[in-house]
Amino acid sequence: MTDERFAEKKVLLAPLDPVHDVGAKLIARALRERGHEVTLLQPDLSPEEVVSRARQVDPDFIMVSRTISYGTPELLARFADMCDAAGLRSSAKLVVGGMSIRKETAQELGFDAGFGPDTTPEEVADYVSGTFGLSTLASYEAVKPDLTRGYTYDFKDTEIGKLCLDIARGLIDWSAERTSPGIERARLRREIEEARLGGQVALASELRGRYSSLTGGDVRKWYETGESIPHTRPLSPEEAAAFDAMDDGVPAPLLSQKPLDSVNVIMQYGTGCPVMDAYHIRLSLAWGAKGAVHFDPSWGARTEGLAEGTFSHQHDGTVLTLENLRLIKRTVHPAALWQVRAHRGLNTPETVVLAHLAGADLTKVNIVYGSLGAGTDPTRLAVDGVECLRLAAEFGLPYDVVTNEELCGVPARKAFAGMLVVATAGALLGGRPILQPLFADSPEAMVSGFTEDNLVDFNAAKVLVLNGIIDAPIWPGAPVGFMTQTQDRCQSATMTALHAALGLRLGAEAVTIASSDEAYAGGPISAQARVDTLKSVAASLRFFGSSRIAPTARAEEMAADLRKGILETLTRVHERGDFVASLYEGLFGDREDGAYPGRAGRDTVTARR
Repeated sequence: MTDERFAEKKVLLAPLDPVHDVGAKLIARALRERGHEVTLLQPDLSPEEVVSRARQVDPDFIMVSRTISYGTPELLARFADMCDAAGLRSSAKLVVGGMSIRKETAQELGFDAGFGPDTTPEEVADYVSGTFGLSTLASYEAVKPDLTRGYTYDFKDTEIGKLCLDIARGLIDWSAERTSPGIERARLRREIEEARLGGQVALASELRGRYSSLTGGDVRKWYETGESIPHTRPLSPEEAAAFDAMDDGVPAPLLSQKPLDSVNVIMQYGTGCPVMDAYHIRLSLAWGAKGAVHFDPSWGARTEGLAEGTFSHQHDGTVLTLENLRLIKRTVHPAALWQVRAHRGLNTPETVVLAHLAGADLTKVNIVYGSLGAGTDPTRLAVDGVECLRLAAEFGLPYDVVTNEELCGVPARKAFAGMLVVATAGALLGGRPILQPLFADSPEAMVSGFTEDNLVDFNAAKVLVLNGIIDAPIWPGAPVGFMTQTQDRCQSATMTALHAALGLRLGAEAVTIASSDEAYAGGPISAQARVDTLKSVAASLRFFGSSRIAPTARAEEMAADLRKGILETLTRVHERGDFVASLYEGLFGDREDGAYPGRAGRDTVTARR
């Protein structure tokens, strides 16, 4: 049986304006493409003339538009009354749209529907076709994106490839003989969760005691005395219950975000409150994001061990616990990507375990950045980082290899050399690494004058050089535009949008963005800022469409220089014959660059038994 809602309809379109009919023409085209019969009247007709034509056409829908605002309520109310008097309302729905129209106002004036200034012609066509508002899943009907599909990880640049392979193999062999408290905790965490799952309460308790003995600082106090970790508190029952009130779908956006449908824009979150995170994730997905990245507190990277339970946090990032992650996971749509980053501290291997147990799709690691720009001792993070790569491969978790040491001032040539070595080690261990170059007006770019003319060439050069070295996916971020934004929210969202469009138009598999207010860390992270930033990204993609963003010839020159610098860096590291020593000695970035070997976890690495 045919559903009458989806049959061909007769539509009368009439602009109730002296001259403005562009919107009516766009809607007419969209309706005709759907197979509907459309009668489009000229502007400057009186309401009486429109009603007269409607009686001749006998339409299913009478749709009028009104652009100018003066006298609109009186005009539309009179028009609705005239349609009633003419007997049209018994067979036709009455619809109005325009710059000053709101749904509630339209209904008060006697119309069946009202469409405001943000409405697209396709949405009006959906309404006529009977499909408007049927789905609450926004664009999440597709299969989850796979950012690593089809990549071989083969080196196109054999000279650089040989150096990366030799250095990576040396790193893997070196780490195989060593362990750390972080590696031991990761193993215990797996055993604890297996015991709990199997109902082995006594065993789980005994393992938990061994785990707590390997923790330190405020986390150890929490295990031993129950004393709260500073700036945290347990979630209240009301907050925990909020997750039960959230349905499984993602609410549809109020404005079409079609430019984001075919690309992977990933939103970074970490408000400190899991409930707020959940709402922000749902909001971001509704407005076109394809996934979310969990941003944890900076102190967690410098403290041995992770707590247990559900916590809210007053400062940067959301506390990393299995319980927090599982709550947040409940709100992530099955077709969206969810990343839990493990990239920089003393809990790196265990975070990969938690990511796996919580059902994450991706993680994040870079030994070089964590050692030189995030405060972790290079020996410790080298051992933990390789274990992280092993675990990610075992769990089938792809991971990006971030180059945030560029934010400290490390030149891209050195940062990329480190990224390529770590990615190579990951691929040798059976993993699926993703290259993540920084896309921003970095310190190196500003100091060297690379971005004086434009912000396109230097970032484009990064993609050009990486594409020429290895067949691997590229995911600019951490997030794009970082340090390029200002406290002007409009400028911040615009810079994010332009960097995102550049990365995607250069062929990146995905980009990571932050909301405009967290991008410059100037205040609380608001829901509106997330929507503003996603709308800006969509607008930039709509602007460029399928056209190319053309770098100047200087981008090729920069790419050639960058390749030369990567080769020189790798050659020095290869000649040194010791990856970890190269980190301490500044071959991947020295103090003059702004890189400082970290101290957290120093002297904690021991020989494997």
